[in-house]
Amino acid sequence: MSVRPKKHLGQHFLTSAPIAARIANIFADDAPTHILEIGPGTGMLTRELIKHYPTVNVVELDEESIAYLKANALLPDNQIYFGDFLRMPLEDIVQAPTALIGNYPYNISSQIVFRLVEYRHLFPLAGGMFQKEVAERIAAPPGSKTYGIISVWVQAFYDVTYCFTVNEGAFNPPPKVKSGVILLRRRAQSRIQSDPQEFLKMVKQAFGQRRKMLRGSLKNYSFSENQRMLPIFGRRPETLTVEEFDYLLRLLS
Repeated sequence: MSVRPKKHLGQHFLTSAPIAARIANIFADDAPTHILEIGPGTGMLTRELIKHYPTVNVVELDEESIAYLKANALLPDNQIYFGDFLRMPLEDIVQAPTALIGNYPYNISSQIVFRLVEYRHLFPLAGGMFQKEVAERIAAPPGSKTYGIISVWVQAFYDVTYCFTVNEGAFNPPPKVKSGVILLRRRAQSRIQSDPQEFLKMVKQAFGQRRKMLRGSLKNYSFSENQRMLPIFGRRPETLTVEEFDYLLRLLS
């Protein structure tokens, strides 16, 4: 049987075995024992993962893909989960420290990353393939044009490595953009001391008006007049490190 790529699911199936092998290899130095793959599709990446890692589970929302995986006996049925990663109770399927991986659907890849960070206690490792622009944003350093909310939020908890770029021809159907593969390793200690949700709220507020200096974009926060005279308030959000955003929030405590 075959699987039709479905536009509404953002499916671009990986067709290159060498690229799949390179993606599977991003965890080689860390040697995880448990892998959770999101959206295996036709199993090109899955085939490589099961060569290297003891336990590989997959989450798939496409019933046709589920049927294909079972028909080809790539994995035992109890390691194939039908559902939406963004909504399913992850603690029910992740019972041990797990590495998250996938050729992520471009239309929900940022949401997947935000859920990864929310459940970071389950995932000491993560990585895989994103639209190149998204991969670059996640890995971007302060001061770059692509540095933004997702960069700060992910890098507060994970060290990010941009691994390599994948051309359009490695997929069916070919996307209109290049893809990028990244690796995330959870830090032993997060880079922030403040409440994570309040931290994210401030970062979103700052980048919501990224052309403004922080004195303007954070005007709704109750900083004192003396605090607002600090040099950091004369800077734009894309110049701040994770620790500097954390420092701003702790000024309010």
